This record gives sequence, structure tokens and C-alpha cells, in this order.
Amino acid sequence: MILHQFEAKGLSHFSYAIGDATGGEIAIIDPERDVQTYLSYAAAHGLKIKYILETHIHADFASGAKELGEITGAELLLSSYDEGQKFVYQFPHTPVKDGDVYHVGKVKIEVLHTPGHTPEHISFLVYDHETPGADPEALFSGDFLFIGSVGRPDLLGDDDKLPLAKMQFHSVTEKLKNLPDALKIYPAHGAGSLCGAGMSKALSSVMSDERMFNPYLQNLSEAEFVDRILGTVPPFPEYYLRMKRINSEGADSLKGLPDPQPLSPEEFLKIVEKKEAIIDVRHPLTYGGGHIEQALNIGMGDQLGFWGAWFIPYDRPIYLVLDDESKLKGYVRDLVRVGLDNVTGYLAPNFSSWVNRGNDFQDLPQASVHAMKDLAEFGEKMTVIDVRSDSEFEEGHVKGAKHIYLGYVTKRLKDLPGKEDAIFCICGGGSRSSLAASVLLQHGYENVYNVFGGMTAWKAAGYPVESKK
Repeated sequence: MILHQFEAKGLSHFSYAIGDATGGEIAIIDPERDVQTYLSYAAAHGLKIKYILETHIHADFASGAKELGEITGAELLLSSYDEGQKFVYQFPHTPVKDGDVYHVGKVKIEVLHTPGHTPEHISFLVYDHETPGADPEALFSGDFLFIGSVGRPDLLGDDDKLPLAKMQFHSVTEKLKNLPDALKIYPAHGAGSLCGAGMSKALSSVMSDERMFNPYLQNLSEAEFVDRILGTVPPFPEYYLRMKRINSEGADSLKGLPDPQPLSPEEFLKIVEKKEAIIDVRHPLTYGGGHIEQALNIGMGDQLGFWGAWFIPYDRPIYLVLDDESKLKGYVRDLVRVGLDNVTGYLAPNFSSWVNRGNDFQDLPQASVHAMKDLAEFGEKMTVIDVRSDSEFEEGHVKGAKHIYLGYVTKRLKDLPGKEDAIFCICGGGSRSSLAASVLLQHGYENVYNVFGGMTAWKAAGYPVESKK
């Protein structure tokens, strides 16, 4: 049996190729937007893509299922349980239901309806051969069952989260109970995704380990399960609902990655004057030394798409400032993975050309943890904003710090002091806090500092922390 896992880092997304080597056919499960990934894999191994399967209408990334089907002619096998729901598949496909069976060579794929994360969610049991009574080899569980967790049930809003949490409970207790301990588990996401809480960094698992260690598989009552899952849901990205709509309609076919054009400083100045969306992908220290006034700093490597989806408009052209043109294609790929397709141009060849042209720029002061602590002890009027996740904050934070999750900074501006007051943004190391600080600069805050080194440096310096645990 062919089984290959593809990982889209930054989104913590896993997709899969499964099939039969002797028959030369594969199926692709939960494909990402850049479908060249799968076309290249199939071509390199002399395989034909027969089926494209999706576990559900995804919320955190743009699906490539529709385009991959158009290119290959493969049959799209999508859930039939979307009928009458808030989000339904609106492009041609084959609706499938619980118990349906499909074959890729000698490999058998059985559909398993596993609602809870979403009403239409399905998983796929895979059998290596057709021997009567044989156990399945693997469960491709999508966002139903994660390694160490299960999928969040609140994607459709407050009115639906309780019924979906109960559905998730019954899926866990009824659909998993008779599956063998040796069954391999392959989820659609791992640690870092916001599709569930407390996921492991492991790429796969086995059912026996999940039964032993997964807190949601510990013989909980329905009430206990519901209280646990609703009490631990991660922050809700507003772009999730937009992504659900895009994926229900079918993301536009890319026909290859966008090709942003190099723009001279003179051309880029016109972009700045139009107040277009500008992402500066350089390192926070480089950005801090000088940047274009309205540019947001998302210098987090493979998390460009994740944070870009939180802060960048979908209906406007996007322009980049970078320090290495060889990385441009990777940046574009990260953005289209979340439906940010309109990547139009970039400052060429780099920021130095902008400065040498005599154009204006601003800086973002970088504060060490020592400087921040000294200012606090001297009684300076200042506010520390910790933009990390709830769990990170609870494990240890600077005394008196105000906790505002990075994705919510724009919504929480009313909770901040005046625009002239000193604000120190802090995270784990200095990258997320730099994005937060750049958001504040964009909204007119004048006295903003990025605490480079963040809580890692604070703890290493031996400074005290407060904890909620």
C-alpha cells in the first residue's frame, strides 16, 4: 500500500496520498491549495490520481480539491451530509455517505460519518486488501480525531456549538469503540493548528495510544465531554468563516502560483500612497531598524499565511517587502494556502533601494527585557501587552502584563492606553510581538516597543514570572 503524508508547515496541515503501487493509482485526501505538490508526486512515481477525498469543508486553509479534480479528471468524493447545513459544496462532486466503499487498486476506502467538528465531517477507514473480516490498517480522521485531542465544535457559531459538541461525543464513543487497537491514526492537523486544543506534535498515532492518553477518550460522560471541549476551545480566527465560504464555493483555480512583479522604489511609492496592503516579511530586528510606515511585519517564516489571514484584507492587492528574492515563491505559496491570492508585487531589489531613493521610513524601537524591567522599577508609566496564547500566558508572564492574544489586537484597541503612552509588546521570542507592534503603529500609536527575546529572554535572565497554574 502507498501511504505518503504531505505537511504544510505554518498551518500544521497534513494531506495524504494513499493507493496501490501495483495498480499505479492513488487517492489524495484533504489537498491544500498548491496542487502542484500532488501533481509532482504522482508524476515522479508514475501514478494516476483516481480520487480526491475531503473530510469536511475546511475553515483554516483554502482547499485544492476542486482545482486538482479539474486538472486530473479525478472523481471528487465529498460528504453528502452537508445538505441543509450552513455551508454546502457548490461545485460538481460525488456525494458519499457512511458505509460507502471505494477502491484504489486492491486498497479499500470506507466512508465513516464522524460529525462534531462540523455536521458534514467524514473520516476514511483504509484496508490494505479485500480479505473478508480483515481489520482496517488506517483511519484518516481529518479534524474529527487529532493526536491527543479532537476537533473544536464551535466553527458555526454559538447557536451550533453545543449540538455539535454532543455530536462529537457520540462520534467518539460510537464510531471508535470497535476499531482495533493497532489502527494507525492520520489526522489533518497537528500541534499549532487552532482546529482543536492541545494537539500533539506527533505526525501520527495508533488507536491504543489514543485510548490510553487522549483526554477525550477516557470514558467521559456526555456532560463531562461537552464541558471539557467547550472549556478548552482555542481563539477563534475570524477568517475561518470566510474560508468556509470559499471552500464551499470552491476556491478559484490558480493555474500555477501568482507571479508578483518587481517594483522599483518609484513604483512602490505609488503603492504606498494608495495605502495598499503591505507585508514586510523581514526579521523583526531588521524591520525595527527601518520600514515603510504602513507595513505590517510578519517575519515568522512558515507562519506568514496563518497570520496574514488574520490581518490582511482578501479584496485588495498585496505587496511584499523582503530581503531575499529567492524566497519569494515560498512567501506566495504560504499566502495562497489561505486564499490570499492577490499577491501583486514586491519592492525590488530590497528595502535599501527604498532608503537610497530618499523615501521616508520609520523605526520600531527594540527593547531588551532588562530595559523594560528597569523602566518598570523606575516607575515609568508603561503597559506591557503579552500577545501569546492563553496556555503560554498562564504558564508564566510578567507581573502586571495585559494579555491580548495576537489575533485579537485590532479588536482590543479600546482596551489599550492612550496613543502617547509607552506600550511594550512581548511574546515568546519577539516575532509575534513585532507583528502586534506593527499593528499598533498602523493604528497611530506613537510610543510602541517590541521586546525582542520576549519571555524566553525574561526567564533566562532570572526575572520573576506570575503563573495561573
